[in-house]
Amino acid sequence: MKVRFETGPEGDVAIVPRAEYERLIALAAEAEEDAGTARLVARGQKEVEDGAPLLPLDVVDALANGENPIRILRQFRGLSQVELAVMIGITQGYLSDLENGKRKGTLELHQRTARALGVPIDLLAPVIFSEEEADPERVAKRRQHIADMRRQRGCR
Repeated sequence: MKVRFETGPEGDVAIVPRAEYERLIALAAEAEEDAGTARLVARGQKEVEDGAPLLPLDVVDALANGENPIRILRQFRGLSQVELAVMIGITQGYLSDLENGKRKGTLELHQRTARALGVPIDLLAPVIFSEEEADPERVAKRRQHIADMRRQRGCR
């Protein structure tokens, strides 16, 4: 490799062949990626030390493949639907509907579920909905009731 040095207004500079320059850029990008990976590993180790759950690869794969996290994590914990439903204060039928995507639960319900399963709420994020999304009829009735009350009181 031929390197030429020149002195300019910004100080000494090295002039290298383009192929060598591109090789050095690739090495720098690889080093940056390695440093990022090291940061992720260190953060993961810290989270585990702080009590974050460790999940087997098959559970992680199922979650990554979009399977229902409540079902996957319930089965991982060795709980029946009845057992988990009792723990979070709902019926087994409601839990079954949540697991099959027929119903949506509120954030508060998913917080209870995450606590019962001993996992961060983030793992349930794909199935968390606002109260309006979870029970639109109830929210619509409540809004109608509020509007009726305002009308009766002469409010806008």
